[in-house]
Amino acid sequence: MKQSRDRRRDDRSARRDAAPRSAPAPQRPPAQDDAPTQKRQLARRSGALPAERLPLILEVAPNADYALLDSGAGEKLEQYGPYRIVRPEGQAIWQRALPESEWAKADAVFTGDTDEEGMGRWRFPRAMLGETWPMKHDGVDYLGRFTSFRHVGVFPEQASHWNHMEALIRAARRPVKVLNLFGYTGLASLVAARAGAEVTHVDASKKAVGWARENQQVARLTDKPIRWIVEDAMKFAEREERRGSRYDIVLLDPPAYGRGPKGEVWQLFENLPAMVDTCRAILTPKPLAVVLTAYSIRASFFAIHALMRDSFAGMGGTVESGELVIREKSAGRALSTSLFARWVAA
Repeated sequence: MKQSRDRRRDDRSARRDAAPRSAPAPQRPPAQDDAPTQKRQLARRSGALPAERLPLILEVAPNADYALLDSGAGEKLEQYGPYRIVRPEGQAIWQRALPESEWAKADAVFTGDTDEEGMGRWRFPRAMLGETWPMKHDGVDYLGRFTSFRHVGVFPEQASHWNHMEALIRAARRPVKVLNLFGYTGLASLVAARAGAEVTHVDASKKAVGWARENQQVARLTDKPIRWIVEDAMKFAEREERRGSRYDIVLLDPPAYGRGPKGEVWQLFENLPAMVDTCRAILTPKPLAVVLTAYSIRASFFAIHALMRDSFAGMGGTVESGELVIREKSAGRALSTSLFARWVAA
């Protein structure tokens, strides 16, 4: 789903529109499969509920690729590779731990202001920087980018899920198929492909998928099997169910609200139950995991935890739920970024 994210704290709405215009054309599903489908009829699954593990707090600690240096007064100071960046952070309601002199060393500051003669919305106190710069995640190269919506092309808190997924793929010692829905700029897809999985990456934004394909080239992973699909995530998942396509791991990172490329409307509380049910339907006979992340919804992680347990009744395994957090370098505070619930077979 294309994400118009003005309802979400991190305004991830606009991240879908921040990719390069010159990206290669992504694949689209065959037109004959575009027939409209009726609204999915849901019923409570029978069978024992999966085991549960909660609350589970997954945190990202500072490292050479990324660090949350400090936070407070509604902002966060981050280190992305070579650059020190200041961006808004509504949850940072405490006071900064580092002195102003450290914040003043920022290479880029998101202001939200427009600039007809420049990139706009970013101020570069030390030297004018280019739109993109090289970044790494655990040895995977990709491009950071100063977008007009404060995002830079990666959500570092997701590293906890990426590491978990990579471990599952490598431990399987068999071919693994991964479906990455709402895939954005492709870091999860690249990590999965590097680990040996066959990946299908779906996002409603042509620009975002173009950026993801560019990241595949930068990462020198063009020999890895990744399908890049521009499509509404719900429609694609339903189509895969009709086709009989099956996956061992499904990643879900949906918006609270969004629109697909043909005007499809996504409302998380209205559409998520059907999406999770569909994801169960497209799992292989020996699946590994389904991972759901939710940003800034007016609910506790207990809500999506209960949804996942009900949806995977009779499947065994465990539903693990909690929050993704980033551990701050300056004072050691934990900045919560999102809720999650994941069903794991083993």
